[in-house]
Amino acid sequence: MTAHRFDPSILRAYDVRGVVGETLTLADAAALGRAFGTVVRGNGGSRVALGYDGRLSSPELAESLADGLARAGVDVAWIGRGPTPMLYFAVHHLETDGGIQVTGSHNPPDYNGFKMMLGTRAFFGDDIQRLGRIAAEGAFAEGAGAYREHVVRTAYARRILQDKAPMRPLRVIWDPGNGAVGDVLPEVAAELPGSHDVLNGVVDGTFPAHHPDPTVPANLEQLRTAVRERRADLGFAFDGDGDRIGLVDAEGEILWGDQILALLAEPVLAERPGARVIADVKASAILFDRIAELGGEPVMWKTGHSLIKAKMAETGAPLAGEMSAHLFFADTWYGFDDALYAALRVLNALARRGGSLADFRASLPAVVNTPEIRFDCPAERKFAVIDEVRARLAERGADVVGIDGVRVNTEDGWWLLRASNTQDVLVARCEARDPAGLERLKTLLRDELHASGVAVPDAFA
Repeated sequence: MTAHRFDPSILRAYDVRGVVGETLTLADAAALGRAFGTVVRGNGGSRVALGYDGRLSSPELAESLADGLARAGVDVAWIGRGPTPMLYFAVHHLETDGGIQVTGSHNPPDYNGFKMMLGTRAFFGDDIQRLGRIAAEGAFAEGAGAYREHVVRTAYARRILQDKAPMRPLRVIWDPGNGAVGDVLPEVAAELPGSHDVLNGVVDGTFPAHHPDPTVPANLEQLRTAVRERRADLGFAFDGDGDRIGLVDAEGEILWGDQILALLAEPVLAERPGARVIADVKASAILFDRIAELGGEPVMWKTGHSLIKAKMAETGAPLAGEMSAHLFFADTWYGFDDALYAALRVLNALARRGGSLADFRASLPAVVNTPEIRFDCPAERKFAVIDEVRARLAERGADVVGIDGVRVNTEDGWWLLRASNTQDVLVARCEARDPAGLERLKTLLRDELHASGVAVPDAFA
């Protein structure tokens, strides 16, 4: 068997991702298909669902991937182009033994990659490193898998709409950002009351309107302007592969991932009193307090969509989310992150509580915080810096949550420092009740960075 070596930079914590033609090639896609097919075969499976997003390189990569799967003796259930959550849905709907989506997610157009499921669970971390070892050893299963096309788009749209609650008609602006959600959105929006205008609905892998990342305010400017000018009630945005959501109220103000989760928790906890709701360590204290006020059990967990999904399965939590606006439902949904489905649940929640989205935002306690700040730190230092900071905090008896980096609670609020699992960067965030408190938190963080010989980013200068 012919061995294959991947560029080590593409085997990441939650997926496989690289620059097409440089660190990621068609040969990589074929080898990954053979390696993943080998794992599926070893797990007693024989059939994998395969989809791809709207990037220009995705169809070719998907074809090479399908060839690799078939050579490993795995049958390919080809679902074609669509958002990543449609692939996740297809694994359940078609009852396959796993799934792979060819997607570059929210990265620039020259990137692409693969998100995977083994059975119905996320495939990440050591699983992905295992693919590299199988390929390097040439230890591939052999066979001749079959290939069959399946059309699941309408079934997926209907399944989303199955959870639609009675709602009042609203004027909604939708911005798929030329990403893969544009393939499914018309079928969903057509069945919702009110009026629905779509911006950038044509799938175009060059992303001509703006970068497909709704967590960056600049990428929401077109939507914010349209909502205000057209006097809409709210607007939704999506990332390139449709697993992250952006949300804008009638005043053009952005609601972030933790604020959206605070809204979504209300109806879930009304139906399931005492249930756990999971959020990552970057989320506001307001969210965790709100979950407790609603009678739920707030659970703080590590950042990373695959890690959150695994924690949901472990704890039985019906709802979870991240600051990055991955939102997960496991009450009447399947437990995976799906931005179009989350949009439906936002509309359901607004109908249940009454009032506008702007009213809800205004009802949340006021805090001041920094955005998420990322700054370069070498791979060999990023985790060591966190260990050094943690040790100094322990010596001082600080109030620290250490599940993912260090989240330090003080009388003013909290500050966070963690090492990214996917990039050679440290990530920081601070939140306080007032500007003076925020400056004190930033000073504490600056002091810790200086003590470890780390250059202070401009945002904290």
